[in-house]
Amino acid sequence: MSSAEAAVVGSTFDIERGLQQLIARGYRFVHQTDGSGEMQAVVGVRVHDNVVDVVRLNAEDDVEAARLPGNEQNIFAPTSTLWRSRGEASQVLGEVLALPERPPVTAAASANGCWIPGRGGRSKWLAAS
Repeated sequence: MSSAEAAVVGSTFDIERGLQQLIARGYRFVHQTDGSGEMQAVVGVRVHDNVVDVVRLNAEDDVEAARLPGNEQNIFAPTSTLWRSRGEASQVLGEVLALPERPPVTAAASANGCWIPGRGGRSKWLAAS
């Protein structure tokens, strides 16, 4: 881990600030709910440079993140990943922020978009930009 990454992942990591940095990088967040409207998770998705970055916050100590090939059909049960992490919010968000902005050109195929959960258990198509 580089010193820059260590500074991001350090014990003084501010989760709220980390989420704001993700939004500034283009992540779109939705609140995933069950059929009765009870919030299950907060999910952030960003499509860029032929990859899809996904962050799922189930709880402060249960966060998952992954970088997927742009042609991945299901971002919640991917068949392949380019990078993945799971753990506490401060650790995982720090790792996401430390990821290189531009993955290697050979890393993935072109993305057209992905499905994200919507209200009432319905999904919405998020077109790649």
